Amino acid sequence: MKEVTVAAAIENISSVTGFVDDFLDTQECSRKAKMQINIAIDEIFSNISYYAYQNETGQVTMKVEMQENPKAVCITFIDCGIPYNPLEKEDPDITLSIEEREIGGLGIYMVKKNMDEMEYEYSEGKNILVLKKYL
Repeated sequence: MKEVTVAAAIENISSVTGFVDDFLDTQECSRKAKMQINIAIDEIFSNISYYAYQNETGQVTMKVEMQENPKAVCITFIDCGIPYNPLEKEDPDITLSIEEREIGGLGIYMVKKNMDEMEYEYSEGKNILVLKKYL
């Protein structure tokens, strides 16, 4: 398992994506899976950066590890921001036109569609979100 803690600031997206990419480069990870993981990291980290700490900058810890049987990469995001369970966010109706749709919600929807499993818990003042992608 690898772990990094950074400020929840939008300018850190490339460094956390690079952190996970470096780990994935040592694993048997397809280009497609890597791209899907990067989309998920971008969306989740952006949401934490913009919303978790309101007008302050807090910390985000990311952990990445491999699971065997079945082989999967697990990425965990941990922050001490306001409690937010993205799994409770209702999926947008993508059959509606852009004009008819409510603003927001597509990013979490894309994460749900690109990852194979997502788990959330709020424990000891921390949001803990685990994303899993089977390889």
